[in-house]
Amino acid sequence: MQSEIVPRGDGSSGEGSSASPGSPEETPFLRRVPSESRRRRVVSEPTLSSLSSPFAFESNSRRRSFRRDVGHAAAETFLLTRLTLILLRYLGVGYRWITRFLALACYAILLMPGFIQVGYHYFCSSQVRRSVVYGEQPRNRLDLYLPTNTDQLKPVVAFVTGGAWIIGYKAWGALLGKQLAERGIIVACIDYRNFPQGTISDMVNDASQGISFVCSKAADYGGDPNRIYLVGQSAGAHIAACTLLDQALKESGEGENATWSVSQIKVYFGISGGYNLLKLVDHFHSRGLYRSIFLSVMEGEESLRRYSPEVVVQDPYVRHAASLLPPIILFHGTSDYSIPCDASETFAEALRNAGVEAKLVLYKGKTHTDLFIQDPLRGGKDELLEDIISVIHAGDTVALAEDAVARPTRRLVPEFMIQLARKISPF
Repeated sequence: MQSEIVPRGDGSSGEGSSASPGSPEETPFLRRVPSESRRRRVVSEPTLSSLSSPFAFESNSRRRSFRRDVGHAAAETFLLTRLTLILLRYLGVGYRWITRFLALACYAILLMPGFIQVGYHYFCSSQVRRSVVYGEQPRNRLDLYLPTNTDQLKPVVAFVTGGAWIIGYKAWGALLGKQLAERGIIVACIDYRNFPQGTISDMVNDASQGISFVCSKAADYGGDPNRIYLVGQSAGAHIAACTLLDQALKESGEGENATWSVSQIKVYFGISGGYNLLKLVDHFHSRGLYRSIFLSVMEGEESLRRYSPEVVVQDPYVRHAASLLPPIILFHGTSDYSIPCDASETFAEALRNAGVEAKLVLYKGKTHTDLFIQDPLRGGKDELLEDIISVIHAGDTVALAEDAVARPTRRLVPEFMIQLARKISPF
């Protein structure tokens, strides 16, 4: 059904690998998961010696967990350094990239008080399960943010983070994950291979496998398998939309086996996304994401149409696939210069013309980072957060009653630092 544009209030503003022994092509993914679970159970069972010393097992478990975290961090740091050097060979080191890097550094320093607090929660909270394995490829990990109240099954959000297809990382969703978990929603932040570790097809495959894991394992973590929502932000919104359409095409008659179904997703939320790459390639080039590297990410100019969800849904041959899509809600700031808001406007229109239930929510004066970073860090009422929660909790009288008396989120960064960071943001 068609829906109106809803303007919001003024703002204060891993390297791809081929099949080999042990690869997913040789050993089915779903067959490997139980063995992983068994390994975890063996580690967590107390021995006779630990029973005689109540604190021994807990101490040993913490030491093992710390060693695992350190080892994982070291491996990812090495991988990131190597990929950065490869990426620099593509980009070169010019004036524009140097100035943007300096602006990003200043931006991060100004918001560091908030990032430190979020980072402390990410690494120290017992409600965060980091780097849960969902596949066999590099970066096939996700972070889980669990509510403290477990008296009933909770709605689940599968979140695909942004990062210009180059610097995306699951921890970028820590702030959103924390806030949604505090409101009784389980969040799974899905990591995926970035360029040059992978190209767009790898990113879509990783996201699909992560969503499959969430759909099949939601109940194991207290989630309601009948209330699963998909959220993507920026480049993650594009990847998630491509994944959703790709899955719908598979289910509409291409005959490929599917490990999850589009029908399992109740609603898709796209935040500040770009959905027509044919229109955006020149815009990205002008902002420093040069055409040559962008086309490398997207596997050549001939693939731009295939990975443009707005173009795909307009094809009359995929109308049946489009009819399988869940309701879609697109959020965008009117002052977004990284991806202009008309990217969401034209996609919403194309979806409605294809018979998809689509809604567009515009936030007046909001930039690309206001919605996802600055607004959550300033505390108080967060419009985007409340809009997402109102949809997820619709029809749940208990959750709605709790939302009505929920305390506003606390401020993490002084306002003057947020305003200054907003002015120098390179995004």
